[in-house]
Order: sequence, then C-alpha cells, then structure tokens
Amino acid sequence: MENQPLVSVIMPCYNMEKYIADSIESVQQQTYPYWELLIVDDASTDGTVAIIEKYCQQDHRIHCTVKPKHSGIADSRNQCLKMAQGQYLAFLDADDIWHPKKLEIQLLFMAEKRAGFSYSAYDCIDEDGQPLNKIVKTAGNLDYDAYLQNTIIGCSTVMVDKGLVGEIVVPNFRTSEDTATWLDILKNGHLAQAIDEPLVSYRIRRKSASSNKFKASYDLWTVYRRHEYIPFFKAVKYFSSYAFNAIKKRL
Repeated sequence: MENQPLVSVIMPCYNMEKYIADSIESVQQQTYPYWELLIVDDASTDGTVAIIEKYCQQDHRIHCTVKPKHSGIADSRNQCLKMAQGQYLAFLDADDIWHPKKLEIQLLFMAEKRAGFSYSAYDCIDEDGQPLNKIVKTAGNLDYDAYLQNTIIGCSTVMVDKGLVGEIVVPNFRTSEDTATWLDILKNGHLAQAIDEPLVSYRIRRKSASSNKFKASYDLWTVYRRHEYIPFFKAVKYFSSYAFNAIKKRL
C-alpha cells in the first residue's frame, strides 16, 4: 500500500440529490482503492448534503465541505484542489459515472507514457442513467493549439499528475472553467494524452448549465479573448474549428 500513489478525486456539486449517489458509488466501486473523494457542496438547497454525509459516515475516504454561500463551480473546484493530498488529481462531475476500472487503467497508462495529463473517451447516458448508445472518442493527443480548435476533453475523464504539472488553479468561468484549466496546463508545454477507450458515462441533462449551448459557446469565446488574449480574427478561426468539431461530435 505504501508504494501505491494516492488519487485525489475532485467533485464539486450543487443540487445533485438525484444523481450524486451514483457518482459516489462509481468511485467506491473502483478496482484501484487508494483514493480520497473530496466533495465541496456549493450551498445546495435540496437533499444533496444529507446524501453525501451518509457516505462520509460509511467510508473514511470521502470528505465533504459545505459552503455557506453559493459561489460557483470554479470556487468549489479550487476548494477541492486546496485539500487534495494525492499525487494524482482526477476530476468527476457529480452527475457522471466512472467505469469500475477507470482509475486502474488511467494510472497504468500515465505511468507507461510518463504523462502529466491524460483524458479518455466516454459514453453517454440520459437523465435516468440509460445508455444512449453513443461513444465520444478522443481526438488523439492534444497540444495547446490543437485543443483550442477542438475542446473535446470531458472533464470527468481527466487525470493529472501534480508532480509533473504542478499546482492547478481553476479560472472563474461559469461553464468553461474546465476548458480554461486544461488550456493553462497545455500552454506550459504539456500534452493531453488520449486513452481512446470509454472510461466514463457522461450524463446528458436537459437543464444543466452545459446544455445551454449558446451560453457555453459565449463562455468559450470569453476564454479565448479574456483568458488567453487571442486576437479577434485568430479567435474566430479557433471558434469556427471548435463549432465544426462540436457539431461532428454530436452527430
């Protein structure tokens, strides 16, 4: 056990009482057992916290912090990151589900490739957890320029080695905070190395923030212009490629 690296699982949540049990249990069912699950609740108004507390009492690897005031997902992720003790960081949204061997497969891949940053393909499920018979494949290994044109990285598929990448701070965007985070890593010369095997089930919800395509697109444009400081016409080029790839991904 002493030689096994600890994985810190980063899970922000807000009003997820319908889904969070499935997400937590998908971590508990991992074949790789050396993890800590760090949950920061963003002042939920439903029964989310009561559900989390039940799991905390049953499993010492699960830890929960409840914010007194709603302040957004970026702040929640950053609070998780400040608490993380592991060499590896793995990200999981509170409505997605990991496949049982996700951590085992990804850790082995990263060790073999000496990768600081990896992501995987994922399959899609509906709000009730039923398969949609759709797999979103990776776009292969991505550098900074390639990712600007195809923001295909699913947040819940990502694993980062802090020893290689360093500390992470999530920029404050409503729906594209993960994209801005990956860009910060990639522009420091790292590659997002791809595992073209679905390791996550991504839940498609009609009322989620990311399901508002206009708002998500506007936030991405804001990342291009106000976080990356990309000149206007170059940003148009990147955004056009992103839009093409986003449409292709959904076909």
